Amino acid sequence: MLEFSNLTVGYGNTPVLSNLSLTLREGTLTAVIGPNGCGKSTLFKTALGLLPPLSGTVLLDGKPIAAMRRIEVARHISYLAQSKDTPEMTVRQAVLHGRFPYLSYPRFYREEDRAIAHAAMKKMGILPYADTPLSLLSGGEKQNAYIAMALAQNTQTLLLDEPTSFLDVRHAHALLKTLKELAKEGRAVALVMHDLPLAFSFADSVAVLADGGLLICDTPERVLSSGAVREALGVDLLYSDTAGYYYRY
Repeated sequence: MLEFSNLTVGYGNTPVLSNLSLTLREGTLTAVIGPNGCGKSTLFKTALGLLPPLSGTVLLDGKPIAAMRRIEVARHISYLAQSKDTPEMTVRQAVLHGRFPYLSYPRFYREEDRAIAHAAMKKMGILPYADTPLSLLSGGEKQNAYIAMALAQNTQTLLLDEPTSFLDVRHAHALLKTLKELAKEGRAVALVMHDLPLAFSFADSVAVLADGGLLICDTPERVLSSGAVREALGVDLLYSDTAGYYYRY
């Protein structure tokens, strides 16, 4: 369980989000939404210890992240950044990088590591490309390779920043179904998302960030009725039994 307690995050002495309290529980998929620049990515980086909090605490299973070694955090939290370089390596090599937190130096992969990487590639549908250079993959295939690397890290918490980027509608839905399954298996999964109908369709809870704080974190139905989406993003999100979630501008 990942907890943010009275957390203020930002850069230097400038806060981006203030006094935020939020819990990401195992077994749930949480969509984090809000306007550009509201602090979604900053929150995830602070959760990982990549940025120090300006005040407040990040707790992982009750233990402050600040008191944990980086490798210990990496054994509990996987993170997929919004923008990623494309290294000169095959898909298999990239996915095996997810095993680094469990290896001593110099790194020698065990059969266990290779089996976990194999299973992650299979789950993400990229096993046929295992020996293909990342640079030759399409945007969606490359994204699935990076997510497979996060899965190979074998953590209880997954933080994914805009994971449906570069994916068409069919592949985005397939990815969200996979992430929902991972949550049901007992992981805490949190996603930064801009596609609101997709986010509300799959999330167990939705956290709305705006105006320097957390407006609400609740079920999609309660967030929808709260008016927080219009307050944060200036659009209305509606739901019908026939159309599902859709925008009204």
